[in-house]
Amino acid sequence: MTFIQHLRAAFRLTYFTLIIIGYLVNAFFLSILTPHSIQRRKKQAENSHMYSKLMLKAFNVTVICKNNIPEDEHSLLVGNHIGFIDIVALHALRSSVFITSLEMKKTPVLGQITDLAGCAYVNRKNRMNIHEELKGITDVLKQGFRVVLYAEAVASNGEQVLPFKKTLMMSAGFAGKAIRPFVFNFRSVNGGPVLYSHRDSLCWYGDETFLPAIWRSMHLDSVVCEIEFLDPIFPAADADRSHLAQQVYEVVSSHFVPFRPEMGSVTTENQSSKILSHSV
Repeated sequence: MTFIQHLRAAFRLTYFTLIIIGYLVNAFFLSILTPHSIQRRKKQAENSHMYSKLMLKAFNVTVICKNNIPEDEHSLLVGNHIGFIDIVALHALRSSVFITSLEMKKTPVLGQITDLAGCAYVNRKNRMNIHEELKGITDVLKQGFRVVLYAEAVASNGEQVLPFKKTLMMSAGFAGKAIRPFVFNFRSVNGGPVLYSHRDSLCWYGDETFLPAIWRSMHLDSVVCEIEFLDPIFPAADADRSHLAQQVYEVVSSHFVPFRPEMGSVTTENQSSKILSHSV
């Protein structure tokens, strides 16, 4: 990497840090000044939505949306997860309550960020409390929030969509809400095609910590990603959860473009495509 790339990344990291500080301060005061829990969560989600748009600028990310959902659709959004960019991009499109792990809640800084975003938490490592967590997510949906569930439970390395966990998906059926599948794909990097060599600058997965992951991402000149919302699925409260999870998984994975080693040999002309959707 060149000196100019390092300098640009350092500037972006500084900008990103200032955005996070502004977000935390604003979210903190919104939280303490809003005693009612439902209204507090609504304001927290809207604040995160606003700051997510600013965060995209720090990474020079353009978000393309296909079939954007109505603002008043309060469904359970279920899609693939390959890092932090997809979270920020999705939240920049639509204010939502994200489901994340208790492990994230206990992580310094990231825990404060998720707490002040109004996130709902589940224990990914111990499923003994799964039915109480399911009830909690069902209640959030019934309260009129749009909820995001990454049913893979962890971020993948971008080479495939991991199998979907089934239980929490039933919250939509219990709340009488639709499941809205979505798929996240990277479409362009640095003005050209997405190459396999870009994978670890775009995806945050495994045991890697946050700062090294975003530092690599900030060295990229520009990124174009796409979120496509797919046809809704309306599960019954007594639906077969295994069948439902497989149904949603197949819809999402069929629209996902995985990273492949041979992507490095494809020319820019063959990979580049015109994007006709709306951007954030």
